Amino acid sequence: MTILFMMIALTACNRREPLQSSSRLTVVDDSTTLPPPERLDLTAADRPALIGPLDTIQVDVFNVPDLSREIQVDAGGQIAMPLIGTIDARGRTAQELGTAIETALRKRYVREPEVTVNIKSSISQVVTIDGQVVEPGLYPVTNQMTLLRAVASAKGLSEFARQDDVVILRTVNGRRMAGLYNVSAIRRGAYDDPPIYANDLIVVGDSPQRRLFRDFVSLAPLLAAPLIAILQ
Repeated sequence: MTILFMMIALTACNRREPLQSSSRLTVVDDSTTLPPPERLDLTAADRPALIGPLDTIQVDVFNVPDLSREIQVDAGGQIAMPLIGTIDARGRTAQELGTAIETALRKRYVREPEVTVNIKSSISQVVTIDGQVVEPGLYPVTNQMTLLRAVASAKGLSEFARQDDVVILRTVNGRRMAGLYNVSAIRRGAYDDPPIYANDLIVVGDSPQRRLFRDFVSLAPLLAAPLIAILQ
């Protein structure tokens, strides 16, 4: 009987709560009337893309083709260019680095240099996704990365993921900070899907209850008939 009650409790816990309107979410009962997004809804707030070690950038100097080139940032965050030598690129946006190169070229008697910098590939702007996801690992951070999109990049939650135990670890002004999130609540629209930034660490917790449920299913042929019926 103890096993039977535990199975009923687990089944009840797995029931999905219906969507409800709130200050942040408007539920439309008739899905066919869901309105299309406005133009502003289709554009996300811009985030600065920072250059980091081992990123590849393209530097173009207008009317000076000999100075234009593709450069890989070294492990120390530096790049080397003719006339100006080495310059620090780490932690700068493409526009900031272009301005710094223009300033350095003026000091080398280049008249009114116009420099454009583009980030061709970035391996420094990544997020680490660990724990109960299908494919843990390092994933590039896009301009619109959120928690749910990061989890989707890792092929979703694993079988034993605990949806109410998802932690984002982040360093803010030298301090290590952590936020606890409930993926299920975000999916229901209870609160906003939090943005993800470079160097974040996402850890999805483990659910012992789900493991216990699987063990019960695997033992189902050996248990009493009423339990098998409930499992079905």
